[in-house]
Amino acid sequence: MAWDPKLYSSFAAPRLRPALDLLARVGAEKPARVVDLGCGTGNVTRLLGERWPGAHVVGVDSSAEMLQAAAQESAAITWTQADIGTWMPADKVDVLFSNAALHWLGDHAGLFPRLAAMVAPGGWLAVQMPHNHYAASHALMAEAAAAGPWADKLVPLAGRFPVGDPGFYYDLLAPLTRDVDIWETEYLHVLDGDDPVVRWTMGTALRPLLDAVDGAWRQGFLEEYRARVAAAYPRRADGKTLFPFRRLFLVAQM
Repeated sequence: MAWDPKLYSSFAAPRLRPALDLLARVGAEKPARVVDLGCGTGNVTRLLGERWPGAHVVGVDSSAEMLQAAAQESAAITWTQADIGTWMPADKVDVLFSNAALHWLGDHAGLFPRLAAMVAPGGWLAVQMPHNHYAASHALMAEAAAAGPWADKLVPLAGRFPVGDPGFYYDLLAPLTRDVDIWETEYLHVLDGDDPVVRWTMGTALRPLLDAVDGAWRQGFLEEYRARVAAAYPRRADGKTLFPFRRLFLVAQM
């Protein structure tokens, strides 16, 4: 899947807020090794470096395009291109941080215990994942995917619901950790411009579907989706569009 750093960063401010909320709950004082798993363009990774200036900070991402954009902004961080689903550190880390990345991976029942095992005793695992897959913005992708000649290609891609309920992650991590804190927050993003919800999803969840088709099919699917989203997220009297977005957070100390 191709990533567009410029498109993704066009909503940098509302996407940064959950990362800041997650970072505020991590109690590490002087970690030596900090990893940002799924670092993207590195805006959050740089905040980790500022929070813990004495640490060796590593940003890991599978996208060469994202890492290229990240490297232009900071030379003090080690940028590593790797599959975040199989990456392993050479040594255990003191803070393993992942903001809006792990929802792209399957088998969370196996993934999260493996991540916990990467963290040194006394260290911290901190994860934020979108938990908005049942909202209209995502449900309408499935409707639009099934509404045209592209259905055979797109319907299988539109039905991913990889993030479990809070209790699922508690049961996974409580036996492995000293303490685990799990919560959900629904942010109400106030967006500007034309079709802002479509533009938001084009940088994330809609990306695999758009990459799977081209030409008239791609345009037809996008128009189907755009029409449905316009009805579900109407522009307000002041020209703004309200976009509720739920996210799941977990912070565990080993």
